Amino acid sequence: MINAQQFREIAHNGLWKQNTGLGQLLGLCPILAVSTSMVNATSLGLATVIAMALSNLVVASLRNFIPYEIRIPVFILIIAALVTVIDLLFNAYLHSLYLVLGIFIPLIVTNCIVLARVEAYAAKNDPIASTVDGVMMGLGLVWVLALLGGVRELVGSGTLFSGIDMIIPGTSAIVVFGDDYPGFLLAVLPPGAFFALGCLIAAYNALKARLDASARRRPQAPGPVSTTPGEAAEGVAG
Repeated sequence: MINAQQFREIAHNGLWKQNTGLGQLLGLCPILAVSTSMVNATSLGLATVIAMALSNLVVASLRNFIPYEIRIPVFILIIAALVTVIDLLFNAYLHSLYLVLGIFIPLIVTNCIVLARVEAYAAKNDPIASTVDGVMMGLGLVWVLALLGGVRELVGSGTLFSGIDMIIPGTSAIVVFGDDYPGFLLAVLPPGAFFALGCLIAAYNALKARLDASARRRPQAPGPVSTTPGEAAEGVAG
């Protein structure tokens, strides 16, 4: 079991401090490729959350039975099996979305985010903490994907939640700028993804530096004063 302090630390690392998309710059291929709309980006992010949580859980549960020398092939095999299940579920229950996301669901197997957390955390910690770590690291990627996809869709097409009918039949996208909005093609093209992600990374680094500087300026609570035997003797002699 994990206590509240451990949970807060894992959540802070996954959602902000070690954010995979903005802090570690991992998984940039799917981040740039599927972030043309908020629905597409968020859907792939949630699929990655499920893959990371299950992979961390399975590896943490079996870590004492996996020989160190062959751990990487075993980890990849476990991840591939779980991603295959997720891929089949998307195909069965969200077929329209499955066709849009295409190859990027199977490519979760090769996403360095998943393997990195399995190797760095799940292989060294208990199943519950590892599962929470997988969920939080995945959610850190989800909010980056959702924000990036939302910005690109809004600027490029003037809408939000385009394609939501693939998940919830009968719903439709929100037209923000009206039907007369001409759109901004660059935003939905690959160069627009680079520009938008670069702006997000710059904002993330600036805000993180500001928060770190504020934390350093914050006065620390005084701790207990410890006196060594030598210092005590000098004080008596003085």
